[in-house]
Amino acid sequence: MSTQPPRDREQNRLTARVGRYARVGANMGGLAAKIAGARVFGYTIDNEKQAAELAAALGGLKGPLMKVAQLISTIPDAVPPEYAAELAQLQSDAPPMGWAFVKRRMSAELGRDWQARFASFDREPSAAASLGQVHRARAQDGEELACKLQYPDMASTVEADLRQLSLLFSVHRRMGPAIDTSEIAREIGDRVREELDYVREARHMAAYARIFADEPRIRVPQVRAELSTGRLLAMSWLDGRPLLSFRDHPLEDRNRLAEVMFRAWWHPFSHHGLIHGDPHLGNYTVFTDGDAPAGINLLDYGCIRIFPPGFVQGVVDLYRGLLHGDDDLVVSAYERWGFRGLSRELIDILNIWARFIYGPLLSDRVRSIADGIKPAEYGRREAFRVHQALKQKGPVTVPREFVFMDRAAIGLGGVFLHLKAELNFYRLFNEQIEDFEESTVAARQQALLQGVGLAPRPPS
Repeated sequence: MSTQPPRDREQNRLTARVGRYARVGANMGGLAAKIAGARVFGYTIDNEKQAAELAAALGGLKGPLMKVAQLISTIPDAVPPEYAAELAQLQSDAPPMGWAFVKRRMSAELGRDWQARFASFDREPSAAASLGQVHRARAQDGEELACKLQYPDMASTVEADLRQLSLLFSVHRRMGPAIDTSEIAREIGDRVREELDYVREARHMAAYARIFADEPRIRVPQVRAELSTGRLLAMSWLDGRPLLSFRDHPLEDRNRLAEVMFRAWWHPFSHHGLIHGDPHLGNYTVFTDGDAPAGINLLDYGCIRIFPPGFVQGVVDLYRGLLHGDDDLVVSAYERWGFRGLSRELIDILNIWARFIYGPLLSDRVRSIADGIKPAEYGRREAFRVHQALKQKGPVTVPREFVFMDRAAIGLGGVFLHLKAELNFYRLFNEQIEDFEESTVAARQQALLQGVGLAPRPPS
């Protein structure tokens, strides 16, 4: 009996898209009609009320729509603040597929005799998320595995949801936003589509395994290529405890975890131009030595952002410009990132956000990432200040690289707040950019990507 999977019948099917359009459109169409009516007849709509209605409608729809809605909520001024607050509360977890459904999905990926290729395969998923679910299994050689299986028709569902979610951006554009969301929309679309490609995710995982090959505090799963496809990813199972289970541990333990998290995020970026763009706490677990934390497991690689080395240079230049009061270097960094027509006023507004992101890295002392701020509120006050200031100057087109750069930085800060860590962030960061050279990053990145079969991202 053949073990070859049948022809791919799922790739962005029209019938699946149409069905999703109908379900999503029914929930969102009423909002569009109200906004159109407000424009025609000149009356105002209650943003808070409409945001609550939208969240209630979206709350009944699982899948990528939820994932993207939550992502949008983290981007300053992408949608009105009332909408962002409601979207942030949505839960992205989808109901798991039943066993009969799982068997059909596995047959589609590995062939009808797929069960013979495993010593065991748990019927119940260990985790279910927006695009797929994870089952624990054991390979024939005895290795414990995590098998990430994509839900059916996800390519079609993603396209339908991205198209419908463009409504949220169009709503905001009609309200005179401070930020032009066109680049944000393109960036979100590209990254979510990449998350559907498990072959690419396997290569992301291989890249991180190479980066941290000599770092015992950071563990990366190993892919089992013979049990993986474009929509099934089999990898080694990494035992660990939830990160938040260490919140009440001694400060020494919490600081150790925060320091490893800092390295896990900043080292790939500063040395290879890669970031882990999804700050969800479920993407990290902690392995221990006895009861003490020994390091972290990095578990999900669907949302890895690859940056041009010139963008990384801009990040370092902006830091050094702020640190030394070098205004010319600050302006040069913004221009490297793609900002155009920079006035003195606009530079001062951008510096509000820059000083927030870089603030903990600018003082050579032990400190928390932010005092008296709840993790969920981290960055909101500064984003509001920027929003209010840009209202007088906008709309400003933000380069697309910022979407996941800022999202990941805010997520990392939230982790430090959860852990109540107190570190010298200045020294940790300067260790990562010591002897920084753009040409060296470019050479490292090219070698890494070629080594794992990833094409470098063309310069923006």
